[in-house]
Amino acid sequence: MTTKEAKFSSADLTKLRELTGAGMMDCKNALVEAGGDLKAAQDVIRKRGLDIAKKKSTREAREGQITSYIHAGGKLGVLLEINCETDFVAKNETFQSFIRDIAMQIAAAHPLYVSPTEIPAADLEKETAVFFEQVKDKPEAVRSKIIEGKLTKRYEDICLLNQKFIKDDSRTVQELLNEFIAKIGENIIIRRFVRFEVGGN
Repeated sequence: MTTKEAKFSSADLTKLRELTGAGMMDCKNALVEAGGDLKAAQDVIRKRGLDIAKKKSTREAREGQITSYIHAGGKLGVLLEINCETDFVAKNETFQSFIRDIAMQIAAAHPLYVSPTEIPAADLEKETAVFFEQVKDKPEAVRSKIIEGKLTKRYEDICLLNQKFIKDDSRTVQELLNEFIAKIGENIIIRRFVRFEVGGN
């Protein structure tokens, strides 16, 4: 399919760049592949970002930055470590901006873990047991699906990568990370964070 056949405007191209942060040619190719459909083009870019992220996930990421973010008049703060492959990228303004966005996400959305793999097995068992009690009277055929759905929702609440991005709730932090890896061309890892709040635990 050619660009002309896809029937999209320069405004569509600009909008897709704003929505995804992808480069001009990537957005153009995605719109061509999606036949000019803006939402489908976002999905194309997200899938491409996921594919690239998977390929780069085995590469070592030993550089990066530890950053701090202070909010609410000094009553809320975040310490965050994000790793990349090279010092050049670590000092890049685009990387710095990404770190700030993630720190703001942590401050606003209060995740407890980076991903579900960090949840202690004992805690996960307790959560599952609670959900089982809630659905034990349901037919066995649907019980596991309901529990799975409840766990997925719980992950969205407490796991950073599963949360909706505060600046664009049409994508998760994981999708944002995948797109950023595709854009930067390096493996990027959100390593760890600590969130402090005055009067909190």
